[in-house]
Amino acid sequence: GKKQAAEEERYFREKEREQLSALRKHHEEEIDHHQKEIERLQKEIERHKYKIKKLKDD
Repeated sequence: GKKQAAEEERYFREKEREQLSALRKHHEEEIDHHQKEIERLQKEIERHKYKIKKLKDD
């Protein structure tokens, strides 16, 4: 009846909210991973720039 329909509706809304939450968490973790990768690559760039500078200075 109506009560069961309302409970099903609530159940599916809750499931959808959980899925969206999990998806958001996944994207936030991806962003975090890529930001760490950017930092790592920037350090690599600085390291190479430093080596070039040392070559010029010698």
